[in-house]
Amino acid sequence: MGAIVKIGSSNEWQRILGSSTIVVADFYADWCGPCKMIAPTFESLSTKYSKPGRITFCKVDVDSQQAIASAHGVSAMPTFLVFRSGSVIETIRGANPPALTAAVEKAVKLAGTSTPGASFNRPGRTLGGTPSSGTPVRRSGQQLGGRPWRLSPFHFFNAILTFFGLYFVSLLSFDPYKAAENSDFNINKPRAAPAPIQTKGQKVGGQGGAARPGGVRTLSDLGR
Repeated sequence: MGAIVKIGSSNEWQRILGSSTIVVADFYADWCGPCKMIAPTFESLSTKYSKPGRITFCKVDVDSQQAIASAHGVSAMPTFLVFRSGSVIETIRGANPPALTAAVEKAVKLAGTSTPGASFNRPGRTLGGTPSSGTPVRRSGQQLGGRPWRLSPFHFFNAILTFFGLYFVSLLSFDPYKAAENSDFNINKPRAAPAPIQTKGQKVGGQGGAARPGGVRTLSDLGR
């Protein structure tokens, strides 16, 4: 019962109500049989959820602290009152462990306390709270290098065609590696510059006559 505060005076009671966000009070009597039956449940909840300044469990003896019991209208034992910021938010009368447990767990959520280890379960963050520098972060629709990647029928068909093209070229050659390297299906093969387009014996943009504005040439230009 080290986590449970046994109220000894009205001043202590008021101090507890004013200093703790959640207060769970057990109004009991030493001669009360049901009070003794539910006492282990109350102690277990106190051990599990007590937090200094946030959640406090108290026991109030109605015989020695009649003024406190009367102020809160306690007329039957055991009676459990759950306070939030000094106001009653839950009342449980009688030895009802499930109801008491549910009320305490609800109050714990209202106090805003987190379960142990919850701060380490956030995705994409390190213990320092920010992603480590130099570590690529994988986001939706991106590769680790940061370049967008989208799967489309064209890319899929092109990949299949390239694979089988290289496969058959290397399969029918005496030197498979060299054949694959020189194949037109090799996407890393250097490409030759495209041949200039011929128009009636003249290169487009080549030598052989001054071009008119806009690149238009006439028959008189060709005769020069």
